Amino acid sequence: MLTGKIRNQIDQVWTMFWTGGVANPISVIEQISYLLFIRRLDELQRTAERRSQATGIPIANPTFGPDEQALRWNSFKDKDPDVMMDIVQNQVFPKIKTLHNEGSFAEHMKDAIFMIPSPKLLDQVVQLLSAINMDDKDTKGDLYEYLLSKLQQSGVNGQFRTPRNIIQMMVELMQPKLGDTICDPSSGTCGFLMAALEYVESHYKQDVNKPENRKHVNNAMFTGFDFDKSMLRIGAMNMLLHGIENPSVLYRDSLQDQGDANISEAYNLILANPPFKGSVDFDIVAPDLLRALGKNPAAKKAAAKYKTEIDENGNETQVEVKVKGPTEKSELLFLALILRMLKVGGRAAVIVPDGVLFGSTKSHKSIREKIINEQKLEAVISLPSGVFKPYAGVSTAILIFTKTNSGGTDKVWFYDMLADGFSLDDKRTPLFKDGETATHEQSNIADIIARFISLTNPDGTPNLASPEHSRKTTEQSFMVPVASITANDCDLSLNRYKEVVYEEVQYDSPKVILGRIKTLQAQMVNGVSELEKLL
Repeated sequence: MLTGKIRNQIDQVWTMFWTGGVANPISVIEQISYLLFIRRLDELQRTAERRSQATGIPIANPTFGPDEQALRWNSFKDKDPDVMMDIVQNQVFPKIKTLHNEGSFAEHMKDAIFMIPSPKLLDQVVQLLSAINMDDKDTKGDLYEYLLSKLQQSGVNGQFRTPRNIIQMMVELMQPKLGDTICDPSSGTCGFLMAALEYVESHYKQDVNKPENRKHVNNAMFTGFDFDKSMLRIGAMNMLLHGIENPSVLYRDSLQDQGDANISEAYNLILANPPFKGSVDFDIVAPDLLRALGKNPAAKKAAAKYKTEIDENGNETQVEVKVKGPTEKSELLFLALILRMLKVGGRAAVIVPDGVLFGSTKSHKSIREKIINEQKLEAVISLPSGVFKPYAGVSTAILIFTKTNSGGTDKVWFYDMLADGFSLDDKRTPLFKDGETATHEQSNIADIIARFISLTNPDGTPNLASPEHSRKTTEQSFMVPVASITANDCDLSLNRYKEVVYEEVQYDSPKVILGRIKTLQAQMVNGVSELEKLL
């Protein structure tokens, strides 16, 4: 648990970075991540040294050799700030950029840049981190969560993070199990993976630390992909500080055609909020993803066109005309990708923009038909439009489905979420205090989880006795038969099926209304007469 003192110190450090010219929050978190990694390397070697002393077996390939002891955290942390700056910037940092065999974080260090602007700031950050007990997983995890909350507040460079309360709700809905393999194909800071880890550790306390289970958790259970190197470093450090010893956070453009390396049927749970503000060129997209959207990959490359121009010497030359090729929306491609990456029987909870639910293009219809007719669509949860404010006001929904490759959609559960515990304006102010239980008007999250879980028996079979099956379409949640959905062109927008009941308003007759108007006019005439008498 972070104390108020540590939070204040982090805020001071943040301000010093800002005034020192490092204004991008991602860059600030990266710099702190580098220092956390440097400290971790020293702690790992100290553990190895204690083991070596106890067993008499020399350390194999130590990170710091006999002539590099000055580069260790405990050696330089109490040095004069100017001396510390020279050691870290010119010796330690170049060294950690070459440690490609020290796990996922080290692999992404090749193009890292040291940006701490002054010895004073470096000393302040080092002293702050030295004062934190890194043996306490909860404390160091909370430290990083607090840093990541700065990203949530900033929304830099058009990037935005999924709100933590929405992440936790999605994890609670999917109820990950200890033996699952979980993936986020656009992992960012690895928020979904960390929430899944917390869920597993709290629900499987007796089993999670058994050797075979801990090995699975540390190495194979969680996988994240991203093509932003900064996010990869931040995500890998987030997982390290939450106790994942060998985080699998990998550089990968998930939508790009990787040939034989394309990932297929590898995971049984996918949690994702893929990017949905862009289009991807046909040329780089995996052909099977395009086919899933009803497109023909063979037609994706147009023949080159040329025009004749006169060069500086007066000679004619042929110049290729740049023609913008066809593109496809990233959110649709990610849904096709998730279907490919899931094992049969695997489940997914994915945030999509509302356009996916009702879009009329061939691609929109194709992916909806594939999920509804070929897989098992279970739920559509409409999120409030202010969830991603202040940096995006887009309306979104959560799709929950299971990969079957044989259909299975029977009735789809719809929920109209109206509140998530925060105001839906740009300030996103909490509507209740820590420790308080939110009312339904303040947050629908507890209600969503309870209602959705009621649809399934403990053994995984459908619970036909759930009250959800008897709810009317005028209520906040209701079931829609698949026949009704297919009859509506596979439209998944909640408003297509939700019945709005309008209250009957009683109006007075025109004669009564005219009588009131005449009375008002008489009062006005009398008022004017009274004023005239005063003149």
